[in-house]
Amino acid sequence: MGDAAQFNRGGADMSAPATKGPIVQGWCPGALRPMLSGDGWLVRIRPPLGVLTPVQAAGVATASLAYGNGMLDLSSRANLQLRGIREGAHAALIDDLRGLGLVDPDVVSEAARNFVITPFRDARSDQIGADLTRALAQVPDLPGKFGFAVDTGPAPVLTATSADIRLERGSDGGLILRADGMKSGMSVTVSTAAGAAIALAAWFVAKGGASDGRGRMAALIARGIVPQGHDVPALAPAARPAPGACADGMLLAFAFGQLQADVLMALARCDHTIILTPWRMILVQGARAAPAHPAIISVADDPLLRVTACTGAPGCAQAQGPTRGLARDLALLTKGHLHVSGCAKGCAHPGTAGVTLVATAQGYNLIRGGTAADAPDMTGLQADQIAAILKDDHASSV
Repeated sequence: MGDAAQFNRGGADMSAPATKGPIVQGWCPGALRPMLSGDGWLVRIRPPLGVLTPVQAAGVATASLAYGNGMLDLSSRANLQLRGIREGAHAALIDDLRGLGLVDPDVVSEAARNFVITPFRDARSDQIGADLTRALAQVPDLPGKFGFAVDTGPAPVLTATSADIRLERGSDGGLILRADGMKSGMSVTVSTAAGAAIALAAWFVAKGGASDGRGRMAALIARGIVPQGHDVPALAPAARPAPGACADGMLLAFAFGQLQADVLMALARCDHTIILTPWRMILVQGARAAPAHPAIISVADDPLLRVTACTGAPGCAQAQGPTRGLARDLALLTKGHLHVSGCAKGCAHPGTAGVTLVATAQGYNLIRGGTAADAPDMTGLQADQIAAILKDDHASSV
């Protein structure tokens, strides 16, 4: 596969002997550094500032069908993943994506550009995002999953999104730079924000926050190592946005954050700018109605929004069983948040859920109020048993 073989060292090796338990890669795929999955190669596009023009969206949809299986994932980092890329097709895919302006110059640049920006844009957030994009060329050697968030709207909307260094609005109304894990930050301006963020990343490395390619800011802060001068309280976060009309356009969701190429093509035909969000939704900027398509969720009370599920088997090589079909079947039976995971990594939802199901070789383990990695309350369940348990839960709560 050319570039993929070169850049995927350390990733999943489908010819290697089976291992016990899920493999934690410690890095995220990209366009130039794809990752091998159960349904082919996974190629992640990181559009500049999370934005796709209609031409770019149509081009990505076309490439997904030409080189892959036509399935696209929305990631929790506001990226777009092309699934099932065929062996030998990577070089041609990269040529197409490069022609659309969606590929970085090299793997190092691609990996460094690990930041998410608020979908609700103004001139200030766009300027900071552009400055940070340029400044990341000076970033020190950081862990693979270390990231930044530009969250400079009236109230933070990315607090639940994984990031180590955050640019937000402070309680004094100005901008602050906040280390993840702290409740306050340092005052910055639009012109100094990006440079201050890079300096804080260098501080993290100098203080021993990274080890063997891993490490997160919140873990360093928890050790009592905190930056000086970070004394401006942060604002309380806003509620997570829901699908439907908003001031900036239409927020559209998709079951399990996955859409087919024809859906992306339909969105491209609307001729509006598309902004990817870390909530696995798409903001169609300026739109006042959603395209008529059964896969598009544009209301906040859709039952499928109560469930999260990873790709599962056979799409993921590490999954011990299917996930999304089960999650669909159980969506109407759950009152709270249900998470169905193909393994104990819990990639689709690392946090806690009311009920988490984890696939194993013996069936599904059930965890209440925990994560996929927690000890199960019940083990080896089959689909009919799970449905009965959820029905009992629902009946007892009425």
